[in-house]
Amino acid sequence: MKMLVSLLLTALAAIVPPVAEGQPVQRRGDAQEAFDGRQRGALLPLREIEGRVLPQMRGAQYLGFDFEPESGIYTLKFLRNGSVIWIAVDGHTGHIVGRAGG
Repeated sequence: MKMLVSLLLTALAAIVPPVAEGQPVQRRGDAQEAFDGRQRGALLPLREIEGRVLPQMRGAQYLGFDFEPESGIYTLKFLRNGSVIWIAVDGHTGHIVGRAGG
């Protein structure tokens, strides 16, 4: 078993490119894509979108968001009574364009 783990770790190390010390890791996530869109003036700030949606979701726990850069759609995720609810919001207008779950 130890041999298998050792082989897997060696193989993984061989395919993952090393990061030079002192250089930032290049990561593009939902938050970065949304920030870039906001900087270009193409999207509303996430805080403004949250400010519009969260009051409508009283009694639900806000779990976070996903962002789809191609469409500009934020998907806010909530948990209420054990069910997940997804609210899709147009990042350009702030209008709710869809809801699923719950």
